[in-house]
Amino acid sequence: MFDLHGMTALVTGASGGIGSAIARALAAQGARLAVSGSNAAKLRAFRDELDEHSPQHIQQVDHVAITCDLSNPDDVEKLVPAAVDSLGKLDILVNNAGITRDNLAMRMKDEEWDAVIRVNLEAAFRLMRAASKPMMKARFGRMISITSVVGATGNPGQINYAAAKGGLVAMSKSLGQELASRNITVNCVAPGFIRTAMTDGLPDAQKDLLNARIPMGRMGEGSDIGAAVAYLASREAGYVTGQTLHVNGGMAMIS
Repeated sequence: MFDLHGMTALVTGASGGIGSAIARALAAQGARLAVSGSNAAKLRAFRDELDEHSPQHIQQVDHVAITCDLSNPDDVEKLVPAAVDSLGKLDILVNNAGITRDNLAMRMKDEEWDAVIRVNLEAAFRLMRAASKPMMKARFGRMISITSVVGATGNPGQINYAAAKGGLVAMSKSLGQELASRNITVNCVAPGFIRTAMTDGLPDAQKDLLNARIPMGRMGEGSDIGAAVAYLASREAGYVTGQTLHVNGGMAMIS
């Protein structure tokens, strides 16, 4: 079940905490990946790790690394064609990369707003638009965007981030309606608090405060997000589109 053998995927922000967990989950199910990020050395090292730990039946098929600056529209426009050239086709697009520029609204600078919208929302739109073409031709595709619980609940000091993440949800619903007849699904995964290297460095008291907001009493793992993406990327999820799968340990129970 959820076998992705023979499928290809492009994952942005793939060398980060959640991005690497998503890439590992897709590779573990047999997908061949194009991993993308802005740090070329870190990306190549992660690509090599994926190659070493891929399932036996795809050991001879190398994953590829494609450097891309998502704040640069020219770079973004080249990413999907580069992935198709490298992989031969594109079945799965995962918009995972994102940045934060937190500030209270009354103090937020235009450049803080623009940077977050450009990377978190505009780049995702450009990649989804570009991916639509080969997917429509193949009459199959899976587009998955990583949003956030704050895209549904809001969060003080993150008006730009919340707007971008909420925009991804609405954009996915619209595109899902446009592409459904071509067997292309468009969905989102919305993480809550996920344990990363950054959260591991927080003081214990602050971790306790965060965990107290979560009914399960703990932060999620990157693998929890990877598993959700692997499901939505699978053939078994073919009747699910325009949806947001919330993975937050019950912190926000959103219908």
